[in-house]
Amino acid sequence: MGPGDTVGAELRENQGIDGIVFTGSYEVGFDLFRTFATRYPRPCIVEMGGKNPAIVTRHADLEEAAEGIIRSAFGFGGQKCSANSRVYVERPVHDELVRLLVEKTEKLVVGDPIPRQTFLGPIIDQRAVDRYLQAVAEARREGRVFIGGERLTDRGLERGFFVEPTIVGDLPADHRLFHDELFVPFTAVHAVDSLDEAIRLSNDSLYGLTAGVYSEDPADVERFLNTIEAGVLYVNRRAGATTGAWPGIQPFGGWKGSGSTGKAGLGMYYVAQFLREQSHTVVD
Repeated sequence: MGPGDTVGAELRENQGIDGIVFTGSYEVGFDLFRTFATRYPRPCIVEMGGKNPAIVTRHADLEEAAEGIIRSAFGFGGQKCSANSRVYVERPVHDELVRLLVEKTEKLVVGDPIPRQTFLGPIIDQRAVDRYLQAVAEARREGRVFIGGERLTDRGLERGFFVEPTIVGDLPADHRLFHDELFVPFTAVHAVDSLDEAIRLSNDSLYGLTAGVYSEDPADVERFLNTIEAGVLYVNRRAGATTGAWPGIQPFGGWKGSGSTGKAGLGMYYVAQFLREQSHTVVD
């Protein structure tokens, strides 16, 4: 907040501050969480990033899944903590899902965000562009770029930070592109042999904010809901695989490195974190 870290440091260090809530990166949030308590513990709620998985089983409606993945991966340029930045798909339907993802991505309009037909405007700054280009370079070198991967500088876009929505794959499951939050329009696809493998890879993450599954099999859905480690879950959602919680309707919050308390904003337990109990015993 403010120029440099002057204001942020004052908020963190001033003993007149009773508590603090932070929304931002894991690195900054976790540092704040570790250092805010000095003389005594004070409420410190940190809401951090996500590396949100979508799981697509062999029992999925692939058209529905592709639509939901595209909307969540590329809406707002992937610049939201709930963006769908990794996809685990069962091997028998991998190629068809990738085909549909590429087909839908090709139709997205990138450019001036004011016209209604534009889906993707510029990303925030040069640092984001550099982060995007580095990820693309790694994907090309160690895997495959299915679509996208370029900075756009034609049609009057040279003065802005415009990049193509990008889908990559054929990378090792432990590659950093499946683990590091990028905050750009970029998602990575990985083929798995079973739903259990997809859930294991999904949970093998620092983060636990949102997650989604596509399957017409109730047993698949039940297993996903019972074992996935994330705070906000979606099942067969065409409007967004991992995004779209409605304020005032669905509580929103993360587990693990995505949130310090596991209590979700607008949920029944959230406001209580700002309160202190006090027991009164009065004898007349």
